[in-house]
Amino acid sequence: MELQKKIDSTFESRFGGHGAVYASAGRINLIGEHTDYNGGFVFPGAIDKVIMAEIRPNDTDTVRVFSIDIDEYTEFGLNEADAPKQSWARYIFGVCREILKRGGNVHGFDAVFAGNVPLGAGLSSSAALESCFAFAINDLFNNNQIDKFELARIGQSTEHNYCGVNCGIMDQFASVMGKAGHLMRLDCRSMEFEYFPFCPENHSLVLIDSRVKHELADSPYNKRRASCERVAKRLGIETLRDADMDMLNAIKTDITAEDYFRAKFVIEEKERVLTVCDALVNGDYETVGRCMYETHAGLSKDYEVSCEELDYLNDVARECGVTGSRIMGGGFGGCTINLVENDKMDKFVEEAKKRFNEKYGHEPKVYPVVISDGAHKVCEATH
Repeated sequence: MELQKKIDSTFESRFGGHGAVYASAGRINLIGEHTDYNGGFVFPGAIDKVIMAEIRPNDTDTVRVFSIDIDEYTEFGLNEADAPKQSWARYIFGVCREILKRGGNVHGFDAVFAGNVPLGAGLSSSAALESCFAFAINDLFNNNQIDKFELARIGQSTEHNYCGVNCGIMDQFASVMGKAGHLMRLDCRSMEFEYFPFCPENHSLVLIDSRVKHELADSPYNKRRASCERVAKRLGIETLRDADMDMLNAIKTDITAEDYFRAKFVIEEKERVLTVCDALVNGDYETVGRCMYETHAGLSKDYEVSCEELDYLNDVARECGVTGSRIMGGGFGGCTINLVENDKMDKFVEEAKKRFNEKYGHEPKVYPVVISDGAHKVCEATH
């Protein structure tokens, strides 16, 4: 409510009156890392950290937006040539343009937005921003005629065409489609998805943010993707989705050791996602946790996208009896995601902060997260 009050009072002072309020969530991915571009499964959920915006049509062809968090104002038209210079505003401009390109309606509006999605923690604040404005524009100008999956694609296309990021669909999908108390298994090949219950009575999720990001000389993401594509080509298949370990072992002598271990991780991770789905249906959080630790080991040793600080946080989690822990996201810094029994939570958080600070000279940030709804309307405009 604090966030909404702050947005509402800022909107009133800048534009007068009030608009409708919308919100869209950041996301976590419980398991299924680096599987999206290999045609596999991901397993995200929306969280209780959001980007929220108050928006009102202004009967012009100009969009006027103020970002509370960045303390910047901008305005822009709706033609391709009107692209704003600020990077944050390009996310909103891109959403407007992508809706127009698909034959949707967009007219000028006034907006104020802010968020509590931690920046730089791998929770996809940019996808939350895109999804919030896509959902709002669909509601205000298109009578909600654009289906939700298309709203996710609009966010993805915004990243590709206006922000220079060649991302997959997972972040926007989770931000739009999220459902409280449920994770979603998304098949990145067919785009079919299914909700799975995530209502642990005795466990909670907490992110431990190392606050480090290692700058790398080359693009490790592109190199790993190329490894996977080489192995798939050697196997005569489109993606590693269709590979198993027997197939990989049969060509082990024909490929480099590096390519072998990259493919090994992806094939094993594909199976882990399916194992976790079955475990959640049965309320078996011990199996979920075991798979999380296996994913971390694979990301660290086989895919080599971890770093010393994240491996240390994973070790601390294991020593504190945490049910499951792993790197979340692309790697080389950022967060671990931890599934922790409630009666062990305080001790674990305290230990992680103390020991990490002793070793690396700064405390990690701690973000408890709850699986929540995705993009939605918070309230109508009040007069």
